[in-house]
Amino acid sequence: MWAWPPGVGGALLPEGAVGGGGSEGPSPLIVTSLSPSSITMDLLTAVGCAVAVLLVTTAVALLGAAHHLGLLYQLFHKVEPKSPRHGGELVADVLKAHGVRFVFTLAGGHISPILVAAEKVGIRVVDTRHEATAVFAADAVSRLSGRIGVAVVTAGPGVTNAVTAIKNAQMAESPLLLIGGAAASLQKGRGALQDIDQLSLFRTLCKACVSVRTVRQIVPTLRHAIATAQSGTPGPVFVELPIDVLYPFHVVEKEVGGPKSTRGLRGKLIQWYLKNYVRNLFVGAWEPRDVTPLPVKVPLATEDEMQRCAELLSRATKPLVLVGSQAMLPPTPAEELRDALEALGIPCYLGGAARGLLPPDSPLLLRHNRRDALRDADLVLLAGSVCDFRLSYGRLFGRGAVIVAVNRDRVQLLRNADVFWRPRIAVRGDAASFVVGLAQRLRGFSCPTHWLQRLREAEQKKERANREKAATPTAQHLNPMDVLYRMDALLPPDSLLVADGGDFVGTAAYIVRPRRPLSWLDPGAFGTLGVGGGFALGAKLCRPEAEVWVIYGDGSLGYSLMEFDTFVRHKTPIIALVGNDACWSQIAREQVAMLGSNVACGLEFVDYHAAAEALGGKGFVLGRPDSKQLDAVLRTAQDECRRGRPVLINALIGKTDFREGSISV
Repeated sequence: MWAWPPGVGGALLPEGAVGGGGSEGPSPLIVTSLSPSSITMDLLTAVGCAVAVLLVTTAVALLGAAHHLGLLYQLFHKVEPKSPRHGGELVADVLKAHGVRFVFTLAGGHISPILVAAEKVGIRVVDTRHEATAVFAADAVSRLSGRIGVAVVTAGPGVTNAVTAIKNAQMAESPLLLIGGAAASLQKGRGALQDIDQLSLFRTLCKACVSVRTVRQIVPTLRHAIATAQSGTPGPVFVELPIDVLYPFHVVEKEVGGPKSTRGLRGKLIQWYLKNYVRNLFVGAWEPRDVTPLPVKVPLATEDEMQRCAELLSRATKPLVLVGSQAMLPPTPAEELRDALEALGIPCYLGGAARGLLPPDSPLLLRHNRRDALRDADLVLLAGSVCDFRLSYGRLFGRGAVIVAVNRDRVQLLRNADVFWRPRIAVRGDAASFVVGLAQRLRGFSCPTHWLQRLREAEQKKERANREKAATPTAQHLNPMDVLYRMDALLPPDSLLVADGGDFVGTAAYIVRPRRPLSWLDPGAFGTLGVGGGFALGAKLCRPEAEVWVIYGDGSLGYSLMEFDTFVRHKTPIIALVGNDACWSQIAREQVAMLGSNVACGLEFVDYHAAAEALGGKGFVLGRPDSKQLDAVLRTAQDECRRGRPVLINALIGKTDFREGSISV
């Protein structure tokens, strides 16, 4: 039987049911019922909350869409449809503000506004015969000037042609800005001319890759990209500029603005979207913006690190310094670094771009017997040098030697340190400023004379042996060592050397002596062939007073022989010395010995001098009958160059055993 408990309406309880106990004994269980009005209120509240959430969500979505479409930005900034200005002008303004004097390119419709605008503001536009050459030239400018080197290439194949040169710049730690044209953002993935995913190509090759989507983003994007390229461990950056952010409003509107009259709701929506797309591209485009350079961040050693190294160095009896290309980077001037090395008085090996840092007659400068010196040294300072294949991965150091490594890049700093060697001090910082700091702390320090004398005697002995090899006639043609010694003897103090080749260049590295800091350009750790034309072009433009020589192998010459046309058109006279042995000798030496075949290594004694003449240059050929006139021909080549004509000397050379045992892998 069910009963109604007192005071409770509408709830049934079983008879005898009890509630919570109290002092007065059991009380019935009370269950409240929901009245119809209460249920209605709860439903209304729930519905109201749902509606509110829906409205908020909708509002947020609409605001997001409005932001994405640029509608919010358009509320507060102007669009100027009648303005004749274009995005290329903004690019030129930024480059001019950053001290850029040259833009290297190969023309293309995607990038024409940049080239035209750059010329108008006084930046010299230098067009080459291959995009890789343009990037190599920009790389050379970066290394020699301390300012950002700039190459501008057109979309698609123009960009892909630059890949190898960009990788070379990355591994050589050259700050470089590559600007690539691209299809309009709206047309990406729709089959536009030369449209590919360019950013994916460069993500592993560059410090930063970005695509600009509106004209107003050009200036801040370029400023940030240039600062990124020069900061920390320098390297290349890639900025993609789609064609619709470079051309004027009326051109872009005509191409992508949609039809003027449409039928149906769908057509009108498409028309509105396209018109808004164009307006968003240009809204706020011409508002004043800061184009000046952003701060460049350079990592520096701590006081404690420099002091600890100074203490170790002061106790060393057989110290050695290896200076790598990274030590030549700004902000420390090369002359200041040279003075610091001379003040320390420690024997030095110079590699890569550091060649020429010490004058050829410096008693501290060593070029030979590096393996023996490293084995005997009790302290080695790696100032920007890396323990990769160039140092046998760190296996050359003597047992117990104290190794101090300084490098801006942590990975390079500790390369193979967990395998073959271990630094006593590893400093992530700028190598040049570190050496300068050491010299300031060690005033009065004197390197033991017996150590330096021992190394000098070994150096002189090796030099005598090399000259004896150079004086020995080869089986046919000229002795390549003799050719290089004779060239070296004629180099003026303002000469600048570019190395592009294998065996011939490998020989030149031990014979030809750069005369001053930053007067030797080689590809760097990537070992890229084909840098010669671009490096020489950039070098001559940076230093018009210098006598620029390219030391070519006959194999590597094939990559940039056509750039003699560029040298002629842009009035940049250089001298190319080609070691022509009709062979990829650096490969053949090991391939024949190990595998018994010369396949793919043979070339011909081509008349490269005639090709240079056909392109407007001056050509000379040297063979054994010309050996007595070799010096005279070299001087004549120098005279022709001073008159403004690029020169190619086709030196027919024979084989020597000078580099016997060297391998190319």
